[in-house]
Amino acid sequence: MSNRYLSIENVDMTFYAKGMESQVLKGIDLAVDRGEYISIIGHSGCGKSTLLNIVAGLTKSTSGAVILDGKEVNSPGPDRSVVFQNHSLLPWLTVYENVALAVNKTQRGKSKAERHEWIVKNLEMVGMGHALDKRPAEISGGMKQRVGIARALAMEPKVLLLDEPFGALDALTRAHLQEEVMRIQDELGNTVIMITHDVDEAVLLSDRIVMLTNGPSARIGEILDIDLPRPRDRIALADDPRYNHYRQEVLRFLYEKQRKVESLAQRRGAVGEKEKGEKQKDEKEKARA
Repeated sequence: MSNRYLSIENVDMTFYAKGMESQVLKGIDLAVDRGEYISIIGHSGCGKSTLLNIVAGLTKSTSGAVILDGKEVNSPGPDRSVVFQNHSLLPWLTVYENVALAVNKTQRGKSKAERHEWIVKNLEMVGMGHALDKRPAEISGGMKQRVGIARALAMEPKVLLLDEPFGALDALTRAHLQEEVMRIQDELGNTVIMITHDVDEAVLLSDRIVMLTNGPSARIGEILDIDLPRPRDRIALADDPRYNHYRQEVLRFLYEKQRKVESLAQRRGAVGEKEKGEKQKDEKEKARA
């Protein structure tokens, strides 16, 4: 068992439906340190969100385990909060009330006054202190995501899970929220796992980028360490040769190395099937003898 803060250990995930089975993930091993920002990237359908849901406790893996701070993850819990691409705010509640809903369930040790201060503090942290009494229909998409992030942070999770949280936003709003997430992570030292399709976003935000192979039976194909100083300035990094190198490495994996990994996996599968067939043939011959 790993001594890391978060450990994903030999996780497999197979779905069964109508007598058919589909293996989505195979042998996922990943150790995450406290305070790390990890991005998981890969082509659509490779199981990124499934992996995140397993860490969140929303989906039970077929085999393997997730260990967080010494305890096995078997169900959802306040030590892991999730921000989805869809903000998931309750439309009949105000901004304040949407965050209060989470705080009142997870911060019961705080007095009413302390919970109020905590709600306001987290909304101010994401720049939404001015909109406490507004309802989701009265604010923009980017603002809704800010509220979703505030709600997740207000739970004081051990791990913040982000499932393409900026995917539905326009480029400018996306950039602003990326800046906010960097600032908050620098201030709080959160442990973050983020799913993304965006190579530039992954390089800008991450300490490490985990690249998954294509499904079925997706694996971790490569892990890239991002050695760039923090705080990070996207404009300055645009001309940084290290930034461009990391960006090219991710693109190279997604569009070149990925094919080699798939080809190797197919060859291994073919060898395995051949060995299995030969073994069955030998057993039949022994049975006849």
